Parts: sequence; structure tokens; C-alpha cells
Amino acid sequence: MSLDKATVRNIAFLARIEVLEEDLDSLSDSLSGILEWIEQLQEVDTENVDPMTGGTDAKLRWRLDRVTDGGYADQVLKNSPEKKADFFSVPKVVE
Repeated sequence: MSLDKATVRNIAFLARIEVLEEDLDSLSDSLSGILEWIEQLQEVDTENVDPMTGGTDAKLRWRLDRVTDGGYADQVLKNSPEKKADFFSVPKVVE
């Protein structure tokens, strides 16, 4: 499939992309090449090929669903200019 300048201009307009007039020829060639490649892919027989969700059959490891603080309170609170116990201390903003 070959795209002409008017079609490429319309695609650029719909995509809200500014394309200069002198770039339309090269963009037309590039998009036509992409469409030809897609047409080649359409010819591949995939009738007996199962769909894939990834490149491997690896299973995800499950972890225990526990609520924790991460165990890094001391390291996190080092970033605080002021702290009280194991919490950040911030100025009051609501009267």
C-alpha cells in the first residue's frame, strides 16, 4: 500500500503532529514501507499457533500478604528534619 502526500498530511493532522511540507515525501515513503511490512505479516499462517502471554512458561512466586512497615523506619527517618518516636513531625497546617 502506497500513501500519497495528502493522506500523510491528513494522518498528521488527525494525530496532531506538525509535519513540514518538505518532510512529507520521506514520511510517506517510511509509512508506506511500514504498511508493506504489515501486509507481509498478514500472509503468515497462524491458524494452529496458540496465543502467547510471554516468552516463557515461568510462574510468578507468591509472597505472604502481610502488612509491615518495611523494617526501614530508622533509615527513612534519617531524611526527616524533625521526628517524634517513629514518625515524621510536621508543622500544623489546620487551625
